[in-house]
Amino acid sequence: MKLIILGTGNAMVTHCYNTCFALQQDEEFLLVDAGGGNGILRQMEQAKLSFSHLHHLFLTHAHTDHLLGVVWVVRAVAETINKGKYEGELTVWCHDVSLNIVEPLCRALLPGKLGKHIGTRIHFVEIRPGDKLQCLGMDLTVFDIFSTKAKQYGFRAVLPDGQVLVCLGDEPCHPDCQDLARGCDWLLTEAFCLYDDRDIFRPYEKHHSTAKDGAALAQELGAKHLVLYHTEDKTIATRKARYTAEAQSVYAGAVFVPDDLDTIEL
Repeated sequence: MKLIILGTGNAMVTHCYNTCFALQQDEEFLLVDAGGGNGILRQMEQAKLSFSHLHHLFLTHAHTDHLLGVVWVVRAVAETINKGKYEGELTVWCHDVSLNIVEPLCRALLPGKLGKHIGTRIHFVEIRPGDKLQCLGMDLTVFDIFSTKAKQYGFRAVLPDGQVLVCLGDEPCHPDCQDLARGCDWLLTEAFCLYDDRDIFRPYEKHHSTAKDGAALAQELGAKHLVLYHTEDKTIATRKARYTAEAQSVYAGAVFVPDDLDTIEL
């Protein structure tokens, strides 16, 4: 299985795309969030991900930089259906708050020839903490990250080979979620900026953490691999090297600070 990072940036980036990613098994893939606009179309094209092979989307929460791209994904899937190049159905998994925003938005914005597929071949399905989801040979367990800003869900995925991947969303890991991530093979977490740059970017005022914070958490939880994303983009030229170095100062496992469109073999 591959982890394809489609975007790595926080809400206001201009030098990269907003954070979203795909878990790909053969040609099929699960999309997690979709960024803030139609840039998702370019990112998927560059990553050689075909909408005809997308049947599941997990939406973590209703912030613009995660949700608005879903409208474009739904449009693209509907157009692929109309061209006769799509088999099966698309399921968008999301909590009630997101569902009550994104489904009406898609219905309102898409023309009838596309919107007609919503409810027939494109489904918005409400999920709750503790729900068990299956796709691509993975078993996903949904959990509430106890966000301080907006209701947000993460997931714990058992991959086909038995590895465990945990997506913590885009806020620091709440203590009540730590047992779900303990001992995982892959920990995906946000790092708004470097700890060394905290006075510049003020992550704590925004309820975010730093690369050092995320790495210290990974060390405490015994995670084997750490993926840091949802960052600022003002230091993007040096981001990979500096974030990696800061994380490695407190974490003994493997650190990944991806650029947009990087692929990680799981």
